[in-house]
Amino acid sequence: MNSVLKSIFISVFPLIALYFSIDGILHLTNHGLSYRYIGRLIASFSILFFFAMLFIKPVARTDANLKINTILIAIGFLISIVFGGLIEKDINGSLPSVGLFLGWILYIKWYSIFTDRKSNTTIQVGKQLPSFELEDSDKNTVPMSGFIGNPSIFLFYRGNWCPLCMAQIKEIAEQYKELEKRNVNMVLVSPQPHKYTKTLAEKFNVNFNFLVDQGNKVAKELKILAENGLPMGFQALGYTSDTVMPTVIITDKFGKIIFADLTNNYRVRPEPETFLKILDQNIID
Repeated sequence: MNSVLKSIFISVFPLIALYFSIDGILHLTNHGLSYRYIGRLIASFSILFFFAMLFIKPVARTDANLKINTILIAIGFLISIVFGGLIEKDINGSLPSVGLFLGWILYIKWYSIFTDRKSNTTIQVGKQLPSFELEDSDKNTVPMSGFIGNPSIFLFYRGNWCPLCMAQIKEIAEQYKELEKRNVNMVLVSPQPHKYTKTLAEKFNVNFNFLVDQGNKVAKELKILAENGLPMGFQALGYTSDTVMPTVIITDKFGKIIFADLTNNYRVRPEPETFLKILDQNIID
């Protein structure tokens, strides 16, 4: 139930911010100065701007608490409550700013967080990565055993719809030459439809393995499944409701795990330089 609520929340919350941004602009244009609406506009536009920029200029990671955005939204909230409520004496008119502020706190402290990832005993440094099978973009079976013999980086990403995932893959693609020097198998895995994986492979055109975890079979085995992790409405594009929690696993040439990043926040992800450092510290020819 919690995951369903998250799926609904992440689709509805930006739309609410959009509504109050438009409403604030129209009210201030037509009716003049109002602290209630100024505060509401600052809060709603800050929220809307954040989500819009994720798609316009994607970043691979953010700080956990989004401090700058949170400060701006808090300022809008306080203007609306203090000046709108006390000076204009309209507490009810300030309530939308309260809702926007609380919605932002929910986004940071509830939606963005994965729970119980530390309890994952399947993905642990020193253990052998379980054997599994994936599919390439043409639906051919690709066994995990095919990557034994060279060190490998397995990046499990949510799908082409996730802007942070796309930015992270772009970063890694820019390190292609460094990975090639180290004879690394770069394995990018998503449960998304094969056509999207094929599009992604064509976009970056690097010698990486762009693979599909059909039906989230591997995600379930590795205990990194995100049930109902897809934002509500994206099913119309062909994605399934269940996806995967962003995960990075690095193995040595024998398939033993030498690094694992099981982030508990989908916006907090390791830098590509971290992968190279781990490889250089652990891989001995």
